[in-house]
Amino acid sequence: MLKSIGVLLAVSAAGSLLWAADPAGPLPATFKNAAELAAALQQSMAKGGDQSSAPIANESHYRVNIVRRDKPGPAMAHATGPAKGTEVHYILDGAATVVTGGTLIRPVGEARAGAASRIDNGFERHVAKGDVVVIPAGTPHWYKEVAGSVTYLEVRFDVDLK
Repeated sequence: MLKSIGVLLAVSAAGSLLWAADPAGPLPATFKNAAELAAALQQSMAKGGDQSSAPIANESHYRVNIVRRDKPGPAMAHATGPAKGTEVHYILDGAATVVTGGTLIRPVGEARAGAASRIDNGFERHVAKGDVVVIPAGTPHWYKEVAGSVTYLEVRFDVDLK
């Protein structure tokens, strides 16, 4: 009967509960090895541009990507839409200056064509391999300066999960 709902409940000899996925169903986790991640990022980089992004696992309530920036990006804040929520950036390689908080400035009208978005009165921090940046939902953030390149694991999750 439990198998019909896709989950088996087993009780071990020690008396603890163990959950296992139905072997006929989808895998209970996404696995990507380092070579697969590198190949996916290389494919994205081959398309050109100042930023490359390769998906690892993207669902309606979370997004996991590997991102490489060769130049600074636009200032942004993810407050609405499918990409809303808190972000975690784990720096895998390289270094950059990240600005968080403050006021997001986006030029409008004709000024927008010649000017990039920026953050005024934000907090600047130099990040490098092994560092983690946690950006709460709706917080402006900006990779203001990039030292050569910076590659990071980006995890976005919807803070409105119920």
